[in-house]
Amino acid sequence: MRHPLQHLRGEAIRSLRSEGVQVDVLGEDLQSKIFEGALKSCLNVNAPLLYRSAFHVPFSVFKYAMTLDGKIATSSGHASWVSSKQSRVRVFELRGRSDVVIVGGNTVRRDDPRLTARHGGGHVPVRIVMSQTLNLPEEANLWNTSDAYTIVATQRGARKDIQEKLARKGVEVVEFDFLDPREFMEYCYDRGYLQVLWECGGGLSAPAISSGIIHKIYAFVAPKIIGGVNAPSPVGELGMVHMSQALNLIDREVELIGPDLLISGYLQPIPDLSPMIPSADTTLALDPTVSPYDADIIFFYKTWDPYGALSNFSPHPLQMPDGNGDCTTWSTLEHYYQANKFWRVNNPLAKEFIQQIKYAKSPEEAARLGRKLQRQHPDVVRDDWEDAKIDVMYEALKCKFSTYPHLNAMLRSTAGSVLVEASPHDLFWGGGRDGEGLNYLGRLLMKLRSEILEETAVTAGVK
Repeated sequence: MRHPLQHLRGEAIRSLRSEGVQVDVLGEDLQSKIFEGALKSCLNVNAPLLYRSAFHVPFSVFKYAMTLDGKIATSSGHASWVSSKQSRVRVFELRGRSDVVIVGGNTVRRDDPRLTARHGGGHVPVRIVMSQTLNLPEEANLWNTSDAYTIVATQRGARKDIQEKLARKGVEVVEFDFLDPREFMEYCYDRGYLQVLWECGGGLSAPAISSGIIHKIYAFVAPKIIGGVNAPSPVGELGMVHMSQALNLIDREVELIGPDLLISGYLQPIPDLSPMIPSADTTLALDPTVSPYDADIIFFYKTWDPYGALSNFSPHPLQMPDGNGDCTTWSTLEHYYQANKFWRVNNPLAKEFIQQIKYAKSPEEAARLGRKLQRQHPDVVRDDWEDAKIDVMYEALKCKFSTYPHLNAMLRSTAGSVLVEASPHDLFWGGGRDGEGLNYLGRLLMKLRSEILEETAVTAGVK
């Protein structure tokens, strides 16, 4: 498969082919359903790179071992060993494929782990302890930095005496104004880490899951029952009150390892970062000699750019519905899109928000207002927004480019090129700073371009 980052995509393939190596790219050279399993394997093995590219955080795996009754230790805290030796070997393999292993302060105090791969050489991950209070023992296996490098992450000003003692042992101490999993994962991204293995207890796993930075679960289930009202479980309080709120694993796999059962799966889908580009066989007007994956790239972002009219912020009013079925004028596509977040919601605030957005003085103000209201009043946002927003955007784009012939001509003139909305911040609609975004606006514009070119070719053929 091609590299998910645009500036690297295709380089290795071209290099290999130039040396006479046959390279078949799934989805391009190999498109048969026979290869769907191979494509899934490609996605799985490259998941860390894909998640890092899409979400700007390392790929995070949460691993735990529990008994049949959901306990990771006895009521006294004793946990050696919940799982079998065969399962522990698999854990060592997981560590060996990770850049970082993370635990919390409770794990250090109760288990005094080493967190080494124990595979007799090769890659050894960095060991990280997250502790807001630095209530940590002065002596611990993790402070032996001859085994592996150790980092302790804490909040600014926490126990300077312990910080100094750890530093003298060669442990790196990193302070944060507020230590939370998402901010720390952004820090790990900046340090260049690709895959993170969380081996923490429920007190740290719950906020990590809640913050949306855990991507895959490995649950080792041992055929044991230990009971205990106060015996700890792998995940702490998530604030869920209904079973419908439960997080489901997707792409699940079940494997028998010795006497244990390993259940694994993703909490979030593997992002598809392949560019959505019209192919030559679906539009008669697209140059068949142009390889869509090696095509020129047209970036657009600011409205004053050469292709700035492709932006949602361009000053082109639209005649679109207002949520009540009446057709009304919206100053820009961005005004219309942001207002849609609150359509058909049985709440008096929804109508008020729509009017505020509609009469915003600029598309920038409409975007700022829509995002702010969505963040502050999630209960007023339409329930289907995440599923509907792509369709809303596409219908508005069709209206815009059918209303203004010169915009239609501009879009058609980009045939054969990849369109990228070059927002450095919006990683869903834009391409991101380094090509790590999903670029859905660019994708929809290319889809619309394909439809327009096909209609143009058909019309020309009829004449």
